[in-house]
Parts: sequence; C-alpha cells; structure tokens
Amino acid sequence: MSAEQRLADRRERLMTAAYTLYAKPGFAATTIERLCSEARISNRAFYECFGGREELLQALHERCVEESLAVVAKALQEAPPTLAGRVEAGIRAYVEFATADWRRARIMHVEVRRSGDVLAMSRQRAVDSFSRLVEEASADFPQATPLNRHLVALGVIGGLQELLIEWLLSDDQPTIDELVTVAVHIFNRSLGPG
Repeated sequence: MSAEQRLADRRERLMTAAYTLYAKPGFAATTIERLCSEARISNRAFYECFGGREELLQALHERCVEESLAVVAKALQEAPPTLAGRVEAGIRAYVEFATADWRRARIMHVEVRRSGDVLAMSRQRAVDSFSRLVEEASADFPQATPLNRHLVALGVIGGLQELLIEWLLSDDQPTIDELVTVAVHIFNRSLGPG
C-alpha cells in the first residue's frame, strides 16, 4: 500500500473502533490507548490520523449525520406527494436507519450531548441540516398556525431526538413502530393544516 492508502486504512480502523467504543463505554471513558489497541495501531499512528479523541468523535458524528441525511432525503424523494406521505416516509427512514445499529443512535443522540462542547458545532450543523429537510418537505403545504416554520421544525426534531433517547435508555424499550407512530403524530400536529 502507498503511504496515502496506509493512512486511509488506519483512519478507517480508528473510525470503526470509535464507532463501538464511543457508543459503549462512551466517549468520556474511551482513551486513545484503548482506541489504538482496538484499531491495532500505535499511538503515534493515531496522531497521524486525528488531532485527538475529540476530532475523531467529530468525524464519526459527521459521518453518521451525512449517512442519515442521505437516507432521509432519498425517502422524501420517493414519498407520496402529500404532507402525510412525506412525514411518514421521512420519519420511518430516519428511525429505522438510526435504530438499525444502536451504536449509531447512541452516538447521534446520547454521546453527542454527553461530550459537551466537543460536538456543539457539529450537533448544531446536524440540527440545521435536518431542520432544512423538514422545512423543504413541508413548504408546499399549509400550516395549522402561522408559526415560524423553522422554529416548528426545530421543535419536532427535538421531539424525535427525545424519542430515540427513550428507545436507547429505557428499561421498557418502545418498539420502532411506536416511535414512528408517535413521531408522525407530533410532526402532523405541528406541521399539518390542523
């Protein structure tokens, strides 16, 4: 392999190790030494790939967000051309994708908050991207009230995030269909004609 290929391989091995370790035991409990051991690389090689644990977490979070946005955007494009159809398709796609691998859901909805300032900007960019998707998907339809559509989008996204945190942390875990049904209800009541 070329030096560039070796660097890309090490970087990917670190991303894979972080995907598991940052999900559990979590970002705060994961040391660089543990990441390197899991990825089977040296500490020196770690710093050739990332400036620190925080940079690795940001790269991992951004990858999860990009993949999720792509899945939701595709579902919205293929959805029936009604608000209810778009809401159902977008939410189902997001919830099913996020929960298909608990590590992804945990990084995007639990560790992103526990990491404090580390992911503050990355989290804000993700929320902005998802709110734009919601605004665009609902733009052609009348709202129940003349509220600021951007703020409504932020509110419904926050509700969906809390539902996923409940799924991750609850002893009595709701089903995926329950999550989708409740999220669809919240979105329709917030974004629909009333």
